[in-house]
Amino acid sequence: MSAAKIAIVDDELSMRTYVQIMLEGQGYDLQLLEDGDQLIQQLTQGYLPDLIILDVIMPGLDGFSVCQKIKANPRWQPIPIIMVTVMDAKEAIVKGTEAGADDFLQKPVNKLELKARVRSMLRIKEQYDQLERILRLREELSNMVVHDMSSPITSIQLHAALLEEQLTDAEQREHLDMIRMASDRLDSFVNDMLMMAKLEESKLHFNRSKVDLCDMARNAEKHFGTIAKSRGIQLQLDLPETPIQLNLDANLFSRVFANLLANALQYSPPDSTVILKLSYVRNPVDSRHHLRLQVMDEGSGIPEADRERIFNKYEVVELKKKGVKQIGLGLTFCKMVVDAHEGRIFVQPNHPQGSIFVVEI
Repeated sequence: MSAAKIAIVDDELSMRTYVQIMLEGQGYDLQLLEDGDQLIQQLTQGYLPDLIILDVIMPGLDGFSVCQKIKANPRWQPIPIIMVTVMDAKEAIVKGTEAGADDFLQKPVNKLELKARVRSMLRIKEQYDQLERILRLREELSNMVVHDMSSPITSIQLHAALLEEQLTDAEQREHLDMIRMASDRLDSFVNDMLMMAKLEESKLHFNRSKVDLCDMARNAEKHFGTIAKSRGIQLQLDLPETPIQLNLDANLFSRVFANLLANALQYSPPDSTVILKLSYVRNPVDSRHHLRLQVMDEGSGIPEADRERIFNKYEVVELKKKGVKQIGLGLTFCKMVVDAHEGRIFVQPNHPQGSIFVVEI
């Protein structure tokens, strides 16, 4: 097991050396830094310590500001920080806690107390790292399983296509259509999972080209029209007279159309209407025109408290247990794609009932 890395940050050489001497002989890899700017520079260059012992009063960036910067960065956030100060203990704890500090030491530092606090913080960091490794392994295994599902799905689709050429009975063809629609949905789900994994690992390459969004909407309507009809739902398009063309990844963005429509149709009651609307809107901030895509349904709607949480994959299980409908990993995929296109996605209530999923780019 490699030695725990500890960064000691203090503008006074005597204090850095003092802390170093107290921790020597414990098997730690100690790094001495003279100010907060130097620490941030080291972190930016890839140095990730297991613990930071951080002085509060320093020239330039003080300890509170450094702590805030570290805790605001998702990659650095898990690093525990012990703040060391000569300030009044209560004042330091209040300000330090607000900045995100994990523990505190008062100057002059006591050797036994320092060693105990360091061991405690390193124990917490090791537990966090172990949990991260387990979660990463589970994620990798899940991605492997999803990848292996592609072959049997392709086989189902192939044999369904072969059967379609031979079946003449209307009732049997209707059952075959249901099999094909189900396999198409499963195929879409698997593709979304694989693309999400690549997006998270920054391995997905975007192929941007000029895309006619109105044509994309019409193609989506053709595909989902059969599903809507089978469920007694009316699917309508509301498109502008002039084409809307944007530089997008056509494959990824067509999945956004598909996921939002599939979600709306799945949770809409019979004899209701789902509307896919495209428009240009003027942004009041920069006065530029932006695409607005809206998918409107008449389902049960999303509670106001959950309207942001439904796009977070880590919230899905809890929300399902809570009984919130119209959620799933498809929405997480949509958000990742929209974010990658520097847009935003959100949900609004549809009056008198239902939801409006909105994408703006």
